[in-house]
Amino acid sequence: MSFNRKFFQMKTTALVLLLGLGFAAFSCVQPPDYPVEPELEYIGFNKLTFPQGGANAPFDTLVLRLGFTDGDGDLGNDDSAIDIFITDSRTPDFPEIRKLPVIPEEGVGNGISGEIILRFPNQVSQLCCLVEGEQGCSGPIPGVPSDTFSYQVQIQDRAGNLSNVVQTEMVTLICN
Repeated sequence: MSFNRKFFQMKTTALVLLLGLGFAAFSCVQPPDYPVEPELEYIGFNKLTFPQGGANAPFDTLVLRLGFTDGDGDLGNDDSAIDIFITDSRTPDFPEIRKLPVIPEEGVGNGISGEIILRFPNQVSQLCCLVEGEQGCSGPIPGVPSDTFSYQVQIQDRAGNLSNVVQTEMVTLICN
């Protein structure tokens, strides 16, 4: 009988020690320590060759993926404020502006990270070959088989903090 009691006490002691070590290890996990300014990371495009938009162009969508972190978790606005700025290398004076959805603040530290996915459908956006000196899309350009561009992207949080500017790879537009 005493053998069973000792065996039971050893199993109970081992279980309590394992649970204690598990709780100790779990309590040592620190929340993320991101700066309050948002940070962007370029992940990539879904493709680097893309058909120009237009009435007769095949429908396609260019997808840009960006990683982000924000220490105080205040990304996105529920009002009319603009918080994402996209600049085409061919038209630097005319950035495209978009809104991020409001990201709810979570947890104690409110540090957040995630991915932003931007879609550029060629039937809606101005993904087209450009002729120097002209504004807007001009359809197929005789003698110009392709055009290239890259984007610079920056975001702004609700406190007005601007992120770093990320530069994408070059994308080749097929003009005709």
